Amino acid sequence: MSAAVLGVSTRALRPQSWLLGTWQTQIRDTHQRASLLSFWDLIPMRAEPLRKKKKVDPKKDQAVKDRLKKRIRRLEKASQELIPIEDFITPVRFLDKARQRPQVELPFEEGERRALLLKKWSLYKQQEHVMEREAIRSMLEAQQEALQELRLTSPELHVEATKRDPSLFPFEREGPDYTPPVSNYQPPEGRYQDITKVYTQVEFKR
Repeated sequence: MSAAVLGVSTRALRPQSWLLGTWQTQIRDTHQRASLLSFWDLIPMRAEPLRKKKKVDPKKDQAVKDRLKKRIRRLEKASQELIPIEDFITPVRFLDKARQRPQVELPFEEGERRALLLKKWSLYKQQEHVMEREAIRSMLEAQQEALQELRLTSPELHVEATKRDPSLFPFEREGPDYTPPVSNYQPPEGRYQDITKVYTQVEFKR
């Protein structure tokens, strides 16, 4: 209050010419600097009241940090949920013994015929295996003999011949199927319902 009265009295004692000159100087120098009078007037007009600072309890702050660290440690120790492989799990409805197919009893003649056919097939596959092993052994011996002769003839060609062939890999081969393919097979088209289960990692809760 005293500061405001002092300011008013000071302005009243100043001559009018001085105030006019100061006002003209303010208008002329506005783009360069602000006058002291405007500065004095703006201080109380634009002043913001002081905000009350919140008192923070250091013990509570440290307790919050400790709880957060403890939760992080528990999350790190918790093992992730394993996703089951449903292809290896037999559904319960298929384990019912009443669904088992009854065993068919073959006649004696049919059983002997199948046993003799299985023996002949085993003998044929054994002979085929022996012939394949002999063919591979003879080819390897011929290859080693050719490489030895090439080493004596031209060491440069021997080095090139023993290099690894990068075109051999990746190796792709189709094996035998259980059933022969059906020519002109048209797969059935229709709607289907996606029943794939989605597994999500459950976050640890306090």
